[in-house]
Amino acid sequence: MTSLTCAFPTQSRQPSVSGLSKITRSLYISSGAAANNKFLLSSNQITTVINVSVEVVNTFYENIQYMQVPVVDAPTTCLYDFFDSIADHIHSVEMKEGRTLLHCAAGVSRSAALCLAYLMKYHAMSLLDAHTWTKSCRPIIRPNSGFWEQLIHYEFQLFGKNTVHMVPSPMGVIPDIYEKEVRLMIPL
Repeated sequence: MTSLTCAFPTQSRQPSVSGLSKITRSLYISSGAAANNKFLLSSNQITTVINVSVEVVNTFYENIQYMQVPVVDAPTTCLYDFFDSIADHIHSVEMKEGRTLLHCAAGVSRSAALCLAYLMKYHAMSLLDAHTWTKSCRPIIRPNSGFWEQLIHYEFQLFGKNTVHMVPSPMGVIPDIYEKEVRLMIPL
């Protein structure tokens, strides 16, 4: 496991939603548009791009390794099967002192879910802590409910306990961390 103190950026970082959002010293999340911006990739020293979509086509730049996780952003999509292999790949890039950019179409659901899985596996973070940290770096993250269910299962597989639970709401079943937000949106 990598130490949290050396792996994470300082607390003075600025959250980003339009460019690349720095999650750790070697992991970034972005939208598909940002992932195809040569300046953003080079200025952040990205060495690997992982495209977690079927709809975004990457522009291939020299000296960058590209991977594709061809999934749609739907609650029925099985992303769980990619949690270990993508987390392992991000970790191997970090061990070679490279930097990974994880992206989907908007950098909200699919890439965020894989980021949370990586943080749980390689930074020993609970799902709640991984979400809190990632949301502080990229405020727009919001994995879909199916991905949340898979992440909850993965957290239990890794740690034997859960810090996030799915609960019923007027908007359907949601992670309990969204309960307060939903209550504020829907008048009772």
